[in-house]
Amino acid sequence: MLCCMPPVARAETILQPFAIVAHGVSRRFGDVEAVRDVALQVDAGSFVALIGPSGCGKTTLLRMLAGVDQPESGRVEYLDARGPIAAAVALRGISFCFQEPRLLPWRDVVGNVELPLELDGVPIGERRERAMAAIRRMGLDDAATRRPHQLSGGMRMRAAMARAIVTRPRLMLLDEPFGALDDVTRQELDDELHQLWVEDRFTAVLVTHSITEAVFLSTRAVVFSPRPARILLERTIELAAHDAAVRVSDEFNAYVRVLSLALQRGIRESRA
Repeated sequence: MLCCMPPVARAETILQPFAIVAHGVSRRFGDVEAVRDVALQVDAGSFVALIGPSGCGKTTLLRMLAGVDQPESGRVEYLDARGPIAAAVALRGISFCFQEPRLLPWRDVVGNVELPLELDGVPIGERRERAMAAIRRMGLDDAATRRPHQLSGGMRMRAAMARAIVTRPRLMLLDEPFGALDDVTRQELDDELHQLWVEDRFTAVLVTHSITEAVFLSTRAVVFSPRPARILLERTIELAAHDAAVRVSDEFNAYVRVLSLALQRGIRESRA
């Protein structure tokens, strides 16, 4: 389970989160229109969940937010308290977590976790210390010297999460990271991801097919239409607590119902 370092020690080194704004972005691949004129604002320190049918363009939008794909029209802007941030600067503060852990099979857990620091030229002593701290936070102390094939699916994803937080990101982009896991493990990792966000307050954008996951994790949920992705509904999420009981509460189920109805309505309209 999640093992936390003292918040004061981390606060000295973690940069403030930044906001990200998509100004009417569109993207087409040949004859396929993936994203159409999406205007989306993600406030600094918020947690936004993107929900929609499979293949609707959510991942394409996430890739444009990450700067690894460029919109054909519109633009993506990054901002902090002082104003706009140059893309080259902002991208150094982004971590990306995929559905597959994408661990290097020839490296052990600590070697995988410290890889982004190694690529960034961080001295070996510092990167090993930071990697081990991230591994402890994800409850993988006993697995630090294991290779990926020696880990369960949940442990591999914890290692991927440790690699994502080791850089102390200002923005975390998550593309269905727990979608391949069983429900029990997925809920455990949702709990741990929420705790990481509470402690570090990075800005987060999560692509998910799970409405319950979106409600549990996000401060705002955005429902998209079938391809091309267009925003159907944005809803602020305010839960009294984030524990096992809240998942079966009336307030939780009310949010799930609103988002589910919007998603179903969008699917019906696309087929009409």
